[in-house]
Amino acid sequence: MSTTSPATPTRRSAGSWPVVLCWVAVALDGFDLVVLGAVIPTLAAEGALGFTNQSLTLASTLGLAGVGVGAVAVGPLTDRFGRRVTLLTCIASFSVFTLLVAVAPSVFWFTTLRVLAGVGLGACLPTALAYMSEHAAPGRGGSAMTRLMTGYHVGAVLTALLGLLLIGRLGWESMFVVGGLAGLAVLPLMWWKLPESEAYLRAKEAARDGSGAGASVAPSRPADVVKGRYLAVSLGLWTASFMGLLLVYGLNTWLPSIMGAAGYSIQSGVALLLTLNVGAVIGLLVAGAISDSRGNKPTVLVWFGIAAVALALLSIRIESTAVVYVAVLMAGVFVFSSQVLVYAFVGHLYPPEIRGTALGMAAGVGRVGAIVGPFLGGALVSLGVAYPWGFYAFALAAVLAVAALATVPAHMPAHVPGEGHDEGHDQVRPDPA
Repeated sequence: MSTTSPATPTRRSAGSWPVVLCWVAVALDGFDLVVLGAVIPTLAAEGALGFTNQSLTLASTLGLAGVGVGAVAVGPLTDRFGRRVTLLTCIASFSVFTLLVAVAPSVFWFTTLRVLAGVGLGACLPTALAYMSEHAAPGRGGSAMTRLMTGYHVGAVLTALLGLLLIGRLGWESMFVVGGLAGLAVLPLMWWKLPESEAYLRAKEAARDGSGAGASVAPSRPADVVKGRYLAVSLGLWTASFMGLLLVYGLNTWLPSIMGAAGYSIQSGVALLLTLNVGAVIGLLVAGAISDSRGNKPTVLVWFGIAAVALALLSIRIESTAVVYVAVLMAGVFVFSSQVLVYAFVGHLYPPEIRGTALGMAAGVGRVGAIVGPFLGGALVSLGVAYPWGFYAFALAAVLAVAALATVPAHMPAHVPGEGHDEGHDQVRPDPA
């Protein structure tokens, strides 16, 4: 029995479009990472809409909270209604609310619309990750996930460059207009070229007629990711995701300030931030291939471990500028890709019928770390101890991620009677990734 309609593309007809379109969806997340930081100086200098430093901080924090809510909430939706329609709906929601930010009449409406846009955008990432983990060829899940996440950093860099071109000429509003229009522009192409995930369709078929190799699959619920032996697995992965995004956002926000406290110039601090993100792209391209060949668990453990060492070494004042840049580059290689390897690990351990929920929960808990990281860095800067204690704190976060992941099994059994969405029923397990 077919679960696709004539208007829905199939994987065979879609070619490389799913990879490209999911990459674009993740690049929109990169846009959101940078856009508020790009417009905050202008909003503060002009007092636009009545903004103050305090209200800008609140808007930024609440926007990130909205992203976290979207990431957690979308999991059951994408497992129930499919990856394709969920991703389309989330991008449409983000795009419309982002456009409306440009015409917000007050601080209240600016903040409210940023939260609503964040909910839609936060839901995009776990949905795209679930899709790509299922679309990837057997044994290529790690590299598929890390290549996908290069869109995040490319989107952030392009948005920063766009801010340099547009804000001075057209005002801060132009950034939100461009971001919203970009999302709307990709929707028709995504409707045309993005097929539904075949793994999702198989799970749906099994739930409908019980033909899934003699197993039945009940509709997923958020509690399914903490049932039975999944409880310990989820707690370990959530802790690692929290620590990973704490590092990503904490370093992206405060690295120039921490290096300034160490005696480096403002220009050097910004250049080191760029170097950190160049290392991130390199790490993403390398980490996935190694994860595919060596396994998810050993790779992510080694990656977080090296990240901890690299961050601790940055606490040492180095006279050679070249050595400092190499050290920051290596930190970028391992810190940023460690977080993405956690997502790949999640995609490997959970079956298709709850994979979206599992990725959404991991991403949502990680977003809490994305709020704590900048707060932690800011607190250390305010206390005047950001150097060297900022690097020690970030290194400790990486060590805690290693400890959490050490408790997670490398593989889940292919078939575990009695564990699933309904007590007493078996469930379909994924093929090894």
